[in-house]
Amino acid sequence: MSATSLPDTMRVVVAAGAGGPEVLTTTQRALPRPDEGEALVRVIAAGVNRADLMQRAGSYPGTAAVADLGLEASGVVVAVGAGVADDLLGREVCALLPGGGYAEYVAVRAAHLAPVPAGVSAVDAAGLMEAAATVWSNLYMHHKPEPGSWLLVHGGASGIGTTAVQIASALGVRVATTVGSPDKAGFVEALGAELVIDHRRQDFAEVLLARSIRPAVVLDIVGAAYLERNLRVLDRGGRLVVIGHQSGATAPMDLEPLLKNNLTVTGSGLRMRPDHEKDQIIADLVRHVWPLYESRAIVPTTHAVLPLERASEAHVLLEQSRHRGKVLLLADLPPTTESPR
Repeated sequence: MSATSLPDTMRVVVAAGAGGPEVLTTTQRALPRPDEGEALVRVIAAGVNRADLMQRAGSYPGTAAVADLGLEASGVVVAVGAGVADDLLGREVCALLPGGGYAEYVAVRAAHLAPVPAGVSAVDAAGLMEAAATVWSNLYMHHKPEPGSWLLVHGGASGIGTTAVQIASALGVRVATTVGSPDKAGFVEALGAELVIDHRRQDFAEVLLARSIRPAVVLDIVGAAYLERNLRVLDRGGRLVVIGHQSGATAPMDLEPLLKNNLTVTGSGLRMRPDHEKDQIIADLVRHVWPLYESRAIVPTTHAVLPLERASEAHVLLEQSRHRGKVLLLADLPPTTESPR
């Protein structure tokens, strides 16, 4: 059932093949139709994530470079498939996607939608889902860090980093983080980080140990180059959570610290989780994290909003780490806003 008359085609960003940002181009494609249990969302904006860059380059595990890009979006529900209540029509939503967000419309499992938090713009909402779901599922769903304990977040100025810093700080956890420049340091300090380490000028392990800070949890996007130091700084009973491997996926591991200090090393990806797990993560976000946005305890961190046709520029921003927070692609203006930013 449709709330409005829909076009037959839409704009979509595709990759001509594995390669650099230049392989991205905008084309026309037939409008998707929602299957049973799905909703069709008219996209307002889409989030750009580092996983998109890996997919475009042909290095995302199990995903072809030419598959549709875009793991999150915001928009308005314009049609629903069988089994989905009509009262979803016309609602502004955030969507967690397996792909396809770089488009004017996307069909998505209805359980993977969440309302836009009150007080958050429909454009900024495009950058909430992927980071919040990653942070919450890895830090809070099963093993919550205790208030007053330390969390070390690598890449604190990234989309995931800014979200982790804010959620943990809002819930009483002391946060240390690494960044790559002085301006990023000031940015994450304003978000609640208590200790900020410039990894280009300082060794994070030396700084932490000199201050007798031993994190209960390390959230790591760097991978191989940081493995030994991450294990060295963890508190007894601590947990290393690996959610990325920008420096490489393979490194030797000394098992002695794990045995001596009762450490745990875990890793997870969001995209490859089964649907029922994503259902629970999104329900948890609405219950526990969305109220933090609505109370302004945490805020969106949109760095740049570019038109859909400039997706290649958005990828360059991320590849060069020139962003602080989220980079978004604008597919359409929200109905109540004249200009997104």
